[in-house]
Amino acid sequence: MLEAPQSILSVWKKFDHFPMETLTKAWFYDKAGTKKQRDVSLMKEHRAQYGITGNCFDLAIWLLHEFMEAGIQAYPVGHELHNSSAHAAVVAVDEEGHRFLCDLGDQWLQPILIDSKARNFTPEKRSGFFPAADVQVSTQHGQLEIAYHRPNGKISRQSYDTNPVELNFFLDAAERSQNYIYPKALLEQRISYKNETAHWEFYNWKSFLSTTEGLYHDPPADTIEEWTDRIHEKTGYDRELLTESLGFYKKLKG
Repeated sequence: MLEAPQSILSVWKKFDHFPMETLTKAWFYDKAGTKKQRDVSLMKEHRAQYGITGNCFDLAIWLLHEFMEAGIQAYPVGHELHNSSAHAAVVAVDEEGHRFLCDLGDQWLQPILIDSKARNFTPEKRSGFFPAADVQVSTQHGQLEIAYHRPNGKISRQSYDTNPVELNFFLDAAERSQNYIYPKALLEQRISYKNETAHWEFYNWKSFLSTTEGLYHDPPADTIEEWTDRIHEKTGYDRELLTESLGFYKKLKG
C-alpha cells in the first residue's frame, strides 16, 4: 500500500546514494557567472568529477529529467516557491494515473501515493517511506499534508501544493534559490545503520544520526579539516571542494 510501481521506483533508485546539500551551491556560486542553476548535463559532470549532488532544486530538476527519459509523466511541485524558504519536489504519475510524491530534497526512502481515491491509498501511519519516522498522508483540494511520527512521539508536519508548477516558473524559483545562500550549511544523507536506512545530517557545524532508536549526536569538530574528513567519509565528496565550500560558509558566519 502506498508504494510506487516498479517503473517509478527504478528511476528513483538511481538517486539512492545522492545526498541533499547546500555545499555545492556555495562552491559553484562564484564560478557560475550570471546563471547559477546548473542544467542536468553539468550536474552529471560534477557528480562524476567531484561526487557532488546539490540542493532540492538540483535534485528535482535531475529527477524530472530522468523520469522524462524513462517515458514517465512527472511535474515539479513545492511549497513557498516565491521565497527563500522554498522547497522543491516532483510528482510522478503511473500508468493508471495515480500520483506519487517523489521528494529527494527531504531524503525520502521511496515515493509515496498521494491520491486519496486510489484503491491502495490509506490515511494510516506507514513505515518504510522516510528515515526514522512513520508518515501519514492527507490530501484536500490540491493540498498535501505529510505528518511525520518520530520515535520519541514528536509529530511534525509539512505541506505541499501538489498542483503542477509551470516549468518556467519553477526554473525561475530554482534560479532565485541558487542565488541565495543561507549562512548555515546543510547536508542530509541516507545511510545504512543496523537493519534500517537512517538519516545523517550536518547542519550549522553540528552533525547527528536519526534512527528508529532515537538521535545520536556526533562529537564536536573544531576545524574545517575535521568537517571535511567527516563529510567526505559519509558522502565520498571531493575533499578540496568540501574545504573550499566550508570555508565559504565559515566566512559567512563571520
